[in-house]
Amino acid sequence: MKQGKRPTKRQKMEIKVNGLNADNWLVERDLPSMMVIVHRFSGKSRTIRRGA
Repeated sequence: MKQGKRPTKRQKMEIKVNGLNADNWLVERDLPSMMVIVHRFSGKSRTIRRGA
């Protein structure tokens, strides 16, 4: 598993739109069709899909 990085302002907005607290998530992968995020404390990962 890759290490997560702090989200940018744009990524924070996308995380917030999906009903999550951006302070608790790190970005593992950022692709045009999706973004994979990892929880800072539990290590649980989630995928946010982008509509295109």
